[in-house]
Amino acid sequence: MDLPEFRASLSQAEPPPGLGLALQALWWEASGDWDKAHECAQAQEDAAGCWVHAYLHRKQGDIGNAGYWYRRAGKPASTAPHDEEWQSIARSLLGGS
Repeated sequence: MDLPEFRASLSQAEPPPGLGLALQALWWEASGDWDKAHECAQAQEDAAGCWVHAYLHRKQGDIGNAGYWYRRAGKPASTAPHDEEWQSIARSLLGGS
């Protein structure tokens, strides 16, 4: 799956099957369910889950908590527009450059 296909899947009722929890979290957040997104990101305790977790808290406005999760992910804190960061994370997790 590439980024355009992932974005197109947002019109569905649920994330496409086979996605890891971090990608599911991005899907749920883009679909308007921050709580479900947070639940998925928290359940994936690796760097990918931490990166999405950071993004979610940054978008929520909890910059201190976001900073903690960026550090856990080994990523610099983002200052990009939210949609740009979402796309960057999704592209990376989908295996694109």
